[in-house]
Amino acid sequence: MTITISQGTYWELVQEVKAIDRPNLPDKISQTSDPSDDLDTTWIFPKSLGEGFIREIQLREGLWLAIERFQLRDRLLIDCPEREHPLEYNFMFSGGATDNSLELHPGQYNFYGSGMAPKETPDWSDAQPIFCVGVLMKPEVLRSFVGNPVGELPIPLEHLIRRSDQEYYNRAGIITPAMQRILQQILHCPYGGISKHLDLEGNVLRLTALLLEQETQLQTGSNIIQPLKLGTLERIYYAREILLKHLDNPPSLTELAQRVKLNEYTLKQGFRQVFNTTVFGYLHEYRLEQARQLLNTGEMKVTEVAEAVGFASRSYFAIAFRKKFGLNPKEYLMQQKRSR
Repeated sequence: MTITISQGTYWELVQEVKAIDRPNLPDKISQTSDPSDDLDTTWIFPKSLGEGFIREIQLREGLWLAIERFQLRDRLLIDCPEREHPLEYNFMFSGGATDNSLELHPGQYNFYGSGMAPKETPDWSDAQPIFCVGVLMKPEVLRSFVGNPVGELPIPLEHLIRRSDQEYYNRAGIITPAMQRILQQILHCPYGGISKHLDLEGNVLRLTALLLEQETQLQTGSNIIQPLKLGTLERIYYAREILLKHLDNPPSLTELAQRVKLNEYTLKQGFRQVFNTTVFGYLHEYRLEQARQLLNTGEMKVTEVAEAVGFASRSYFAIAFRKKFGLNPKEYLMQQKRSR
């Protein structure tokens, strides 16, 4: 079944019920809510469309962070009129959507400049839960961060701010490991009050810096790399999927290349092009990030976490974890317990 509604109706439904007004919420919703902060609002996703929540945090005037986690009951088409649009970027962890010009899949982000958004009908799939992090920014905020004293952007970034009668700039990209690390820090922010806002804003600005660096490289022609063919790109993603399914016993590079039907050179070069790291560099970073998330739960011992993510040596795990996060795993676990 497919549901089609207007953008206005969609947001009216979404903003009907605040989490603060609903007792006995599931943990995954109640743990994201901060009822003491008027600028941090969690909305219960409407039952007529699905189940989950949308959280919106105003970090400063003209800058918002959104975290969306919901499962649609049916495929959802949202009719959007031509409209003025701020800068926006969305990072997709699961689920998928398409609009007039972009498709968004897990592991990707889309990036919109400000200007006029054309009439369109985004198509949201109900095949998987939607989980994404988004940032909305008014043009004057971007100007205040990267503009010169009179608010002019560097030439390679001028196209990101357009008049309301000019169609906005947009593109899609791959979430890099550096972006992933910042996104995880956003999702697991341990603070409340002003400390929370400062921490989240700092991480949002770091994300913005990474996007603007990529954009500058694209516009100036630096670091130009021949784009991968679609079939090769699909095999690179399949290789990543195999690695992540076998954290405790990953295949060798030769075995992985054979399984995805690529030669080793193409696999190595393609993996670096897509994920900006080596095959096993990606695996190493993913293991450490998974370990950090498991320690955040407080439900497992350090030894159990190390084994769960594929580290045979606890001492090597401790050294690698400390190098990445600044604390050894036991210290990190104790810190998380104290912050609860």
